Amino acid sequence: MARLPLIGVTACTRQLGSQSYHTAGDKYVRAVAVGAGGLPLVIPALAELIDQPTLLASLDGLLFTGSPSNIEPHHYQGSASEPGTPHDPGRDGTTLPLISAAVAAGIPVLGICRGFQEMNVAFGGTLHQKVHEVEGLMDHREPDDQPLEVQYAPRHPLHVQPGGILDGIGLPSEIQVNSIHGQGVERLAPGLRVEALAPDGLVEAFSVEGASSFALGVQWHPEWQVRSNPNYLAIFQAFGEACRKRAGKR
Repeated sequence: MARLPLIGVTACTRQLGSQSYHTAGDKYVRAVAVGAGGLPLVIPALAELIDQPTLLASLDGLLFTGSPSNIEPHHYQGSASEPGTPHDPGRDGTTLPLISAAVAAGIPVLGICRGFQEMNVAFGGTLHQKVHEVEGLMDHREPDDQPLEVQYAPRHPLHVQPGGILDGIGLPSEIQVNSIHGQGVERLAPGLRVEALAPDGLVEAFSVEGASSFALGVQWHPEWQVRSNPNYLAIFQAFGEACRKRAGKR
């Protein structure tokens, strides 16, 4: 019997009371289990304390999750964040070098929201720190006074580009997605291929050109109730299939 693929899920650091914790959202680890059919393993945000080659040699896939925190802008030569902006330097120090190393090693990668932004930064792209303040772009933030079911409900159409990963796994040319982000791609990194665009032209999905395995980033949240949305589920199933192929080779 084939073993379940071991899929790393990146964690954030969070202060709970007087103690510091490494946390990963339930929706992400559940989506790995029920959508990708993998065994989730939470990767702590320990930066240089993690032996990266050993970690990568142990994994069949990596999911880079969303987070309330933003990437510190010095990583993409951006201007300083406004006071009070949540940051997580431990996560930055863990995920940014891990992304390029994982793709180079042929490990399947899926980045969601912050993870999508991390992928762009890791390969040399830049970010809008406040998309809603950029002329011509929509307000992509969720209504914070509404319940989760409303916040994560579909908010706008997404135009899937022909010939890419999303097209190849059967997504139609237009799908509806949720919209829960304040930051977004300003300049797309070299070597990333546009997979989908919001109606305002904002890049909301890309893949890594030349990657030897699945390497996709999405700005929306397909992990949310993944089994109830066939387009969201298709992304996780394709990711899971790539992870199973790697597991079979190992």
